[in-house]
Amino acid sequence: MLSLWSATADAFRLLLSGDPGLWEIVGISFGVSLKALICATIPAFVCAFALAFGRFPGRRLVIALFNTLLAVPAVVIGLTVYLCLSRSGPFGELRLLFTQGAMIIGQFLMAFPVLVALGHTALQSADVRAWETARTLGASRFKAARTLMYEVRFGLMAAFVVAFGRIIAEVGSALMVGGNILHSTRNITTAIALETSKGDFAQGIALGLVLLSLSLVLNISLIWLQGRGSLRT
Repeated sequence: MLSLWSATADAFRLLLSGDPGLWEIVGISFGVSLKALICATIPAFVCAFALAFGRFPGRRLVIALFNTLLAVPAVVIGLTVYLCLSRSGPFGELRLLFTQGAMIIGQFLMAFPVLVALGHTALQSADVRAWETARTLGASRFKAARTLMYEVRFGLMAAFVVAFGRIIAEVGSALMVGGNILHSTRNITTAIALETSKGDFAQGIALGLVLLSLSLVLNISLIWLQGRGSLRT
């Protein structure tokens, strides 16, 4: 118990001292995850909109596929990306393996089904009359879709938060395709795994506190925005 308290105290000292090595790892983790999420958000929400309001053969099968992909472990996605980017893989010539680019691809593949599935659920709860009214008043399909998405913006924000939480906290894919290279691909979760395996619990706890703080800030921000939205309406 004493060693746990000692490690926790050391972790707070690391955070407050502005340790450059620790904050470099945090910066890499946030940078990779944000890039992956930014790349995935718009196409995922477009796909979610098509599944919610489109009528085409196989639509229910596609919805079931995205719901199934939510349960795919990060390590399986990492293995798939690894095989595709390895020297003998179809994209080996790109030489992306063990780079941040490979990590972004892996996290993109993890975030995309989360955004589609939760975005589809949010859009299905929307009042279809908003779409019909906008179209009747002469709005283009793009403007009508934008109006409808604004109506369910809090559900879409929640999907964004959940997707970000999943990809920034995963370790399997990042370790497999990134290689945990210092100053390059070492992110929060791979650093925690490495440092705790070496017995350096202080840095692992410090990085874990960063993740917990991030989760708290994101959820408080979402609740605050929802509260402001309800007051305006």
